[in-house]
Amino acid sequence: MIRRSILLGTGSALPARAVSNAELAETVDTSDEWIVERTGIRTRYIAGEGETTATLATDAARAALEAAGIAASDIDLIILATATPDQTFPASATIVQAALGIDDCVAFDVAAVCSGFLYAVTVADSMIRSGAARNAIVIGSETFSRILDWEDRTTCVLFGDGAGAVVLGAEESADGRRGILASKLHADGRHNQLLYVDGGPSTTQTVGKLRMKGQEVFRHAVTNLASVLTEVMAAADMTPADIDWLVPHQANARILDATARKLKLSPEKVVMTVDRHANTSAASVPLALDLAMRDGRIKSGDLLVLEAMGGGFTWGACVLRV
Repeated sequence: MIRRSILLGTGSALPARAVSNAELAETVDTSDEWIVERTGIRTRYIAGEGETTATLATDAARAALEAAGIAASDIDLIILATATPDQTFPASATIVQAALGIDDCVAFDVAAVCSGFLYAVTVADSMIRSGAARNAIVIGSETFSRILDWEDRTTCVLFGDGAGAVVLGAEESADGRRGILASKLHADGRHNQLLYVDGGPSTTQTVGKLRMKGQEVFRHAVTNLASVLTEVMAAADMTPADIDWLVPHQANARILDATARKLKLSPEKVVMTVDRHANTSAASVPLALDLAMRDGRIKSGDLLVLEAMGGGFTWGACVLRV
């Protein structure tokens, strides 16, 4: 028998306030045309008072549990991917755990920025396969608006807030065709200064602001994502022609288009939400996945490939059959 992590349910949560490009242009030296042409973004959600990374993560987790049809008490693992935790410590995952009413389970955060959800899914999958966990909630949640420099129009227009979650459960079968079939992760710390936050407890004792060299990040993203997608498909003994849906990190519409072209993948097979959510970092992949699950695009038996790249650099991908 083969033990795999299968997708039981998905969920997401967004702040109450949606901010269009036109509204943003009232306070930032930019325009709707400039943003759409360069990024494909038309709107984003910005967290308000009382909305935090942990509250959004909790709402997304509750929605995923409901979709999965299981109780919070059945969860024995929570992994929260975020670059914007509520506190330096303890882990925001423990705040979610308490909010869900779970008295005892493994709960911790993962920090890999935009790749964080892929890192968290891979860790959860490993723990489920090994028998260390049976049912896991994996969440990507961010409030990036709180680390943006709102006077830097090259970065502040790109990001939004939100959360997405999945419930993974153990399943044993003879063929192991369902669930997470393969994962590949990478990191290269030599590129720290291309995408980073200029603060931290042990350096400046401040939260800091996001800094990015966009053109160089774009170049690395297209190359690294195409490479890891080829690598993970080979690990699953499949080709891009087998993909039903690519669910990518929603950083920039041009990156998504370029990656699809490199894989000779039809644009119709790419789930794109960057236009409505902007870049939500670790939340973007599970947000896109939940949207495509709930609108019926993704169906039982479909083969999905999830991918992301973020600061570090970190990048990764996984192959999943629902």
